[in-house]
Amino acid sequence: QVQLVESGGGLVQAGGSLRLSCAASGSIFSINELAWYRQAPGKQRELVAAITSGGGTLYADSVKGRFTISRDNAKNTVYVSMNSLKPEDTAVYYCNARATTTQAMGVITGYWGQGTQVTVSS
Repeated sequence: QVQLVESGGGLVQAGGSLRLSCAASGSIFSINELAWYRQAPGKQRELVAAITSGGGTLYADSVKGRFTISRDNAKNTVYVSMNSLKPEDTAVYYCNARATTTQAMGVITGYWGQGTQVTVSS
């Protein structure tokens, strides 16, 4: 299995910055896509940003120009740098990985982290 552990959340004032990290561990054979999602109270979980194994990126319109996703393949870690934060960015942020394991190298499975709270005060 694959375990994902997020870190870096917290409380920040509007206009501030945070950097979230997500480290993957376990019986990893390969990690394809890594992504960050978020879920605000009373709302559905939504995609924030994603990055492929080749470095291609995708962003939600609401974060374009403010958030940057990156990955360190040697460390099996994905990051998201969040700048110019707004109160509407307040949510629990979840890391997602689509990966194969050494027990099932031909099967791509999605894994989730436990989430980290980001709160932006106005």
